[in-house]
Amino acid sequence: MSSSRQESLIDRCKQHGLRITGQRRVILEVLDASDDHPDVEELHRRVSAIEPGVNIATVYRTMNKLAEQGLIERHQFDDGRLRYEPAPEEHHDHFINVETGEVIEFRSDEIEDLQEEIARKYGFEIVSHKLELYVRRRKGH
Repeated sequence: MSSSRQESLIDRCKQHGLRITGQRRVILEVLDASDDHPDVEELHRRVSAIEPGVNIATVYRTMNKLAEQGLIERHQFDDGRLRYEPAPEEHHDHFINVETGEVIEFRSDEIEDLQEEIARKYGFEIVSHKLELYVRRRKGH
């Protein structure tokens, strides 16, 4: 998702005291501008198109550092690849299209409320969760 929905990753990194090298800046800008959930290989491909000198190990290290700081989220959908997105300011869930691999974000207050209600019923408090729904387009749609 683009940075228009929240503060840029560069600004958030600065707030966490992370150095912004030239290569890291390009990686952050590319991830911020992504409307999908790229894996490291795809991210490296996009970064290399802008800054050819960035090697894939730099992208891996950057993603690990950002994840440690809670600035990005890692997702592992059924394809087994680790995919990334900037950590959202507001929780959301995902549809994963099993035919195309497309990942669609959505938010439902009704689902969130129902999860809280069920957790309370069983004596729990939700501290974290991920909801991934694997979908395909209905025939005729």
